[in-house]
Amino acid sequence: MSKSIRHALMSLRDLAASASPFVVVAVALLWLAYWWLNPTPPKRITLATGPSQSAYAEFGARYAKALAANGIDVVLLPSEGSSDNLQMLREGRADLGFVQGGTALPQPDRDASFTSLGSLFLEPVWLFYREAAALQVTRTGRLTTLTQLRHLRVNVGTAGSGVPNLMATLLDLNRLDNKALQLSQLEQTPATVKLLGGQLDALVFASAPESPMVQMLLQTPGIRLMDFGQNEAYARRLSFLTPVTLPRGVVDLARNLPPQDVRLIATTTTLLARDGVHPALLQLLSQATLSLHGTAGWFNRAHEFPKATGTDFTLAPEAERTLRSGVPTLQRYLPFSWANLVERMWLALGIIVAVLLPLGKIAPPLYAFRVRSRVFRWYGQLRALEDRWETGSAQTPELLEELKTLENRVEKVIVPLSYADELYALRNHIELVRQKLLRT
Repeated sequence: MSKSIRHALMSLRDLAASASPFVVVAVALLWLAYWWLNPTPPKRITLATGPSQSAYAEFGARYAKALAANGIDVVLLPSEGSSDNLQMLREGRADLGFVQGGTALPQPDRDASFTSLGSLFLEPVWLFYREAAALQVTRTGRLTTLTQLRHLRVNVGTAGSGVPNLMATLLDLNRLDNKALQLSQLEQTPATVKLLGGQLDALVFASAPESPMVQMLLQTPGIRLMDFGQNEAYARRLSFLTPVTLPRGVVDLARNLPPQDVRLIATTTTLLARDGVHPALLQLLSQATLSLHGTAGWFNRAHEFPKATGTDFTLAPEAERTLRSGVPTLQRYLPFSWANLVERMWLALGIIVAVLLPLGKIAPPLYAFRVRSRVFRWYGQLRALEDRWETGSAQTPELLEELKTLENRVEKVIVPLSYADELYALRNHIELVRQKLLRT
């Protein structure tokens, strides 16, 4: 190995040794920041949806597909509906769930840690009835008020759906005793079969229009959708309700379905997250809400949903940022995992740099000390040799031999060129001591 290469390697070794404390501190701070911020989200999450063929089940499948593109596995948990989803969240069986406004009121002592991703979509209260049964009540065969349901066979859904509680409230507003109706609480699919078979006169459920069941019943001959003529009054009496209108022809323009505008009442649905769901997943889900619920629908215009208002629960900070600013700039150009890592670590990196900048000033003096110490440590031996000569404790030939050995060792010392003057000064001083010894 040539001398120039050895000099270069020696300089690199000195530089690495001098900077090692700085590097160790930097790595330790980075590890602590990574441990504290936990920027890497889990790859699996559970979402409580709803009954088969419901809007909740449909949207759950869409969320699973959206998050799968970023490597997140969404496990869909079928349920009876809104109330059942909230119970799953309380028991820790689900990480997220669709919850309908007003049908499952929050319990402050149990739900304080839950956060919402905003109001996602409207869920109208669909009251479908058989026209043949309505003809027994009205001459037109059309129902417009809940009082006309008296003595009819009405299914209000399972308790887990939250609709029975809502219907109980609506019936109470109309001063209707439950005993005045023949109520049942069958699941949605069996209830629909009985309605079509004439064993039920009406059924009630709350769902977004994306529900296949809604689509089917709206186009079934002999089945009508009740027009809530008092929908504005319901919304004034119950804050969680919104008056909406199903426009004429929106179901099928060619067949003009429905043949006229239908007034309905609706609740808003939120995606609720329990405490402990990783913030990066909440951010990813919030971004999915923009694409899944931001389009125009039967009851809303484009970009009307999702929104921050209309929910009984605290809005998650990640959802608030997404609704305000949209998708972060980094995520438009980098994969989500990398963009998330940078976004969550940038503040910590700024703090680490602020801490390391003062420490960085230690490295140059430490490097200089290491290099100069190779030269200065020989001055100790040179002084000791000169002291022995002055005190007469050693003979001159012996001291000259030791001085020659010292000089040979110094010749093997390697220092960077910027410190060569100190090495040559040492050699000159060795020669001065030799001349002094030879004069005696």
